[in-house]
Amino acid sequence: MTLDQEQEDTMRRNEQNATVGFVGLGTMGREMALNLLKAGFAVRAYDVRREAIDDLVTQGATGAESAAGAARDADIVISMLPDTPQVEEIVYGEGGLLASPPRGRLLVDMSTISPVAVRRMHADLKTAGVAFLDAPVSGGPVGAKNASLSIMVGGDQDAFLRADPYFRAMGTTITHVGEAGAGQTVKLCNQLICGINLQAICEALALGRASGVDLEQLRNVLLGGSAASWMLDKLGPAMIAGDASAGFRIDLMLKDLRLVQEQALSLSVPLPGTALVTSQYVEARAHGEGTNGNQALFRVYDRMTNQAAT
Repeated sequence: MTLDQEQEDTMRRNEQNATVGFVGLGTMGREMALNLLKAGFAVRAYDVRREAIDDLVTQGATGAESAAGAARDADIVISMLPDTPQVEEIVYGEGGLLASPPRGRLLVDMSTISPVAVRRMHADLKTAGVAFLDAPVSGGPVGAKNASLSIMVGGDQDAFLRADPYFRAMGTTITHVGEAGAGQTVKLCNQLICGINLQAICEALALGRASGVDLEQLRNVLLGGSAASWMLDKLGPAMIAGDASAGFRIDLMLKDLRLVQEQALSLSVPLPGTALVTSQYVEARAHGEGTNGNQALFRVYDRMTNQAAT
């Protein structure tokens, strides 16, 4: 079946209120589920927090009492969870999706988790006749809210074609990057770059501040040249203002960097820059920054230089 035919079939199911089982309604998952509702899909939602389910029900979704309940009669199940153990639990746990797959026999995990675990789940689900895609995202809470996420997808091509219209309700850059686990590998490369870039911004701001340079002017000049980046544009103002309010949390970035280092160690790839920035995220969490936004890495430099952000 061609992509156009697959999309037409899915659009017809959409018009008939095709159902998405959605598991995980955190900062990212909630917005992604809402965008699926806005696109015309019926959403049956589950989260370990009852209040998160109730919130989405007020937006037009149907609540579920378990992941299996969200999957029941669904054309596709999408999960957006904190880490590998949570995804493994909804797949392998009692009443999990391996034993109770959706009607469409298609599972898509959009969390950031271990590529090794992804390949194992893909193989086990495939044996049971269930397609599985790893489709982590980049773009943060703003991208999730605006349906402008970058989605990097690993898994079988036919499953990707089936899932593509659902992806298009949540993102603008959707790329099939290879076999099972490839999506997670690309996401880990993304996080490696983000972490080191954020560290470089912290160092530039710390140096500029110690030298008496106006940090707003410094940021504006850097944005006009080759040092420009998404991190400097979006997180720079919060770093300068001393605003550590949560978006993408320190704890989650540290989890992603741990996954990067696990992957690198398994392949004997040295990543000294990643090791350094990971140690700084560990320091941030040790000082109670774990639930603060990713930009709170700048507080490490506040402590090292004994200066408050201004």
